[in-house]
Amino acid sequence: MKRIVEVILAILGILSYGLVIALGGLMFFLRNNEEFLKEFSSNRADDLETVVKIMSTGGTMFIIASILAIILGIIAIFMIKGNKRPKGAGTIFIVTAVLVAIITAGIGIIPGIFYFIAGLMCFVRKPPQVTR
Repeated sequence: MKRIVEVILAILGILSYGLVIALGGLMFFLRNNEEFLKEFSSNRADDLETVVKIMSTGGTMFIIASILAIILGIIAIFMIKGNKRPKGAGTIFIVTAVLVAIITAGIGIIPGIFYFIAGLMCFVRKPPQVTR
């Protein structure tokens, strides 16, 4: 049984997690930009040190969580390739989608939707029965 739809959804999820990595990198880069930090902190009541700390921690968490999600997605793709272990791949997709969405405070929910749907399809789709 071919699982092309699951693989396509997983690839879309991987590409989306790549965008989350870019967002994390942007946050990590902007924490050193004095002009941006002054403008950002002037619009909020937070002091400059708190903003830098939040951006540094948030950027790092986005990057690490997304890299792990991409690695787990690639592992799951290899597991469903050839219909080897679709249940295990489905578990990886669903757990990864939920955990990364929580860790990234909801930013990773869009890529997580792709993983979640692929995981559900791994559980729901049954191989066709051969009749004699």
